[in-house]
Amino acid sequence: MTEAAEADPLAAVLRPVRSGNTFEETVQRLLQLIRLGLVPEGERLPPERDLAERLQVSRVTLREALKVLQDTGLLEVRRGRYGGAFVRRPGLDPLTDPATADGSELRRRAELLGDRLEDTLLFREVLEVGAAELCAARPPTGADAQRLRDCLAATAAAPLADYRRQDTRLHLAVAELCGSASVAGQYAAVRATVNDLLGGIPLLPPNLEHSERQHRELVAAILGGDPDRARAVMREHLAGTAALLRGFLA
Repeated sequence: MTEAAEADPLAAVLRPVRSGNTFEETVQRLLQLIRLGLVPEGERLPPERDLAERLQVSRVTLREALKVLQDTGLLEVRRGRYGGAFVRRPGLDPLTDPATADGSELRRRAELLGDRLEDTLLFREVLEVGAAELCAARPPTGADAQRLRDCLAATAAAPLADYRRQDTRLHLAVAELCGSASVAGQYAAVRATVNDLLGGIPLLPPNLEHSERQHRELVAAILGGDPDRARAVMREHLAGTAALLRGFLA
């Protein structure tokens, strides 16, 4: 262990966020601080200014991430001179579902997958990134193009309780329109597994807003016949979901 690592035990986690999924990765890094015990229960996280500088994210993004962890019962935010974000035991808030707040339900579901968890996420990436590229290489027209637009609109308008169902419909439409029935069938199976995992974490409004921007970019790239852009947007989109899952599982 280097002297720097000994002097700063948080350095391994508080690295600059580099991807386009800024909010999701910020949540993941903060969850790692808590799950790894780098900031023990009852102790305070570093100040907002310090966290934002070290993660290289805006104060707005950081506050949204802190709010998520406060809402799920993992942090208690105190105001005043001696205030800050303090790590707390999950499940203390009667308004919070303890199984969701502390990630125990997600971990239970992940344990059932065992070593297949990372394989599932990787397989999903291969299928969906490839499907998006194929779709854009042969852009849907007519009723197929309208199907994509309708799925996009339904996802954007969906209430929280129906969001994941509508999100699944949009992603499944891309898989079905790529021209390969095998890809569509395999995607339906892997998405069922992913949805089971996602059911173990809370719906996070900032993440959903970000997802919707990516959905719009994805559909625009597909209908505009831009395979490279469709591939890049889908890859980044899936990386955001994977970051949240890994963060709650850490």
